[in-house]
Amino acid sequence: METETSKEKEITTEMQLMGAFEITAPRQITFKQVPLPEPAPDEVRIKMEGCGLCASNLPVWEGREWFTYPIETGKPGHEGWGIVDALGRDVRGFSEGDRVAAITYNAFAQYDITKASNLIKLPAELNGIPFPAEPLGCAMNIFERSDIREGQTVAIIGIGFLGAMLVQLAHKAGARVIALSRKKSALELAERLGADEVIPLEDHWQIIEKVKQLSHENFCERVIEATGKQWPLDLAAELTAIRGKLIIAGYHQDGPRQVNMQLWNWRGLDVINAHERDPEAYLQGMRNAVDAVKDGRLEPQQLFTHVFPAEELQQAFELHHENPEGFIKALITFNEKD
Repeated sequence: METETSKEKEITTEMQLMGAFEITAPRQITFKQVPLPEPAPDEVRIKMEGCGLCASNLPVWEGREWFTYPIETGKPGHEGWGIVDALGRDVRGFSEGDRVAAITYNAFAQYDITKASNLIKLPAELNGIPFPAEPLGCAMNIFERSDIREGQTVAIIGIGFLGAMLVQLAHKAGARVIALSRKKSALELAERLGADEVIPLEDHWQIIEKVKQLSHENFCERVIEATGKQWPLDLAAELTAIRGKLIIAGYHQDGPRQVNMQLWNWRGLDVINAHERDPEAYLQGMRNAVDAVKDGRLEPQQLFTHVFPAEELQQAFELHHENPEGFIKALITFNEKD
């Protein structure tokens, strides 16, 4: 029978660690050293270059009664991109060193893992360009489901990151674009991105009359609601033409909604919930986003208005929560030495 020698007992394998961020309590972020995750046979490990902050992250940071703290380290970061660092034994089609974007869920960390089936490669043309592919893919999927065509009048309500991208795409498709936002800077941005008309989100009935005039009393063949709030959803229906399409792109996460079913019925609206949950649909949108950035239909770089080093994630959340004039999208980036 073999026995361990005293020397063998002294030999230990040093656990590899990585830095990760934890929402420890509402509005409180802690940096921690945690074990470096090892990929399963069908997974890859990604050394993160950066991650975007999403509006859906805010309630987790702000605190809601249905969340339990601390949140798992790295969550709820899901807009990450980076370099393949390690491969599971069954992974094919990817190599260490590939620059990728991914569907992951713990990307507020120096490394994250995901199934290889959740990855897309980023081409060399995008080297050095931040690429939070998940929201870019969402914009492409929403645009596709909106069925926007040349010559249509399209209203986009809410000019944040998503709404701004949809302004670009609709304009490049040859539509007449009406952009609506509560922020003056967002309206100015929409004009630079190709909006034909901009309207402040102020008085409900004045907005309806203005759009009625601009559309020769026909209203809009397509209306995209991109705020996730009740009033803009009500307004969106009022601005949609008979037999038009009302596209719900805003993430409605703060409770039930009411709708004016009488109006929806009377106008015969097609109502499209443009949120995807099928991973393959997400990935196809991300691939389409790569193509759209390469050919110039989508130019997201100018929308990354605030970039923070990862250690300032708390400040990034605070700014996103404040949402001041000039703010569109915040990214965090990880230093090369991390």
